[in-house]
Amino acid sequence: MEVIREKADMRAWSRRMRRDGKSLALVPTMGYLHEGHLSLVREARAHADVIVVSVYVNPGQFAPSEDLSTYPSDLQGDLLKLSQSGVVQAVFCPTNLYDYDTPGPLSVSPRPHLSARSGEEQAPVSCLEKERGGGTHETWVRVERLEKGMCGASRPVFFRGVATVVTKLFHIVEPDVAVFGKKDYQQWRIISRMVRDLDFAIEIIGSEIVREADGLAMSSRNVRLSPRDRKQALSINKALSEAKVHVSKGSVSSEELKDRIIQTVADAGGRIDYVEIVEQESLEPVEKIECSVVICIAAWFGDVRLIDNIEIDVPAEK
Repeated sequence: MEVIREKADMRAWSRRMRRDGKSLALVPTMGYLHEGHLSLVREARAHADVIVVSVYVNPGQFAPSEDLSTYPSDLQGDLLKLSQSGVVQAVFCPTNLYDYDTPGPLSVSPRPHLSARSGEEQAPVSCLEKERGGGTHETWVRVERLEKGMCGASRPVFFRGVATVVTKLFHIVEPDVAVFGKKDYQQWRIISRMVRDLDFAIEIIGSEIVREADGLAMSSRNVRLSPRDRKQALSINKALSEAKVHVSKGSVSSEELKDRIIQTVADAGGRIDYVEIVEQESLEPVEKIECSVVICIAAWFGDVRLIDNIEIDVPAEK
């Protein structure tokens, strides 16, 4: 398993594989790998000859008020897990994907953003711009409609940063296939739409959520939960599972279902960010569950924000 740090070296490696007639799959990660990530690697193995895993915590998707500085990291542990998997040929772990060897100082303060209506100054939009200066990177990829709801409403810079860094990874690694976990459901749909709209010759695979034995969706952030919060967080999967049972018993309005979910999580001590019931591909909210939907939730337990979802497939009427 090769460990590659430079963009040019990664691109050269991929092209060498391609010249040898091999297909490539990419699994993008932010590190601190767990069984959920390794399930993505195994899924990728079913779709390509060689597997590249990227490990990079992307500052472009974090606002200055978010948890970039506390995001867990263990690169040596990640490399050991990937090596032991026996199916990964290369790990791409760049230090900084936004280093362009720009001449002159990189500590230029970003220009303030002005509100079109009031003219008042806005905070820097991402950690990247705050830390490195506004002129070091200024090209962003947006999937305008799909990014607006759910996580996009409470994290307005997040999906702009995700779409941009994934685009960069696609151009550097040049994969045939890329695998994303469905736990980040909105992200998966946004990347799928971006690939379609911009004609990337890449197949996007959505891999099913992997859960702990007690039902909590695996996440790198779980390690930051206190024992008490960890136990309370089980209410998320409980609420989603109960909602699916309610739907199976007959017609139910989305508002009624959302109220049930909110109550279950709140009673357990969670603070709701959002609960949305949306059509699976368009992510448009539905008032009544008469088509295949996904119920998406984000909730805080202590200072940790967790997301989860459950798909509910409704057969089309004959």
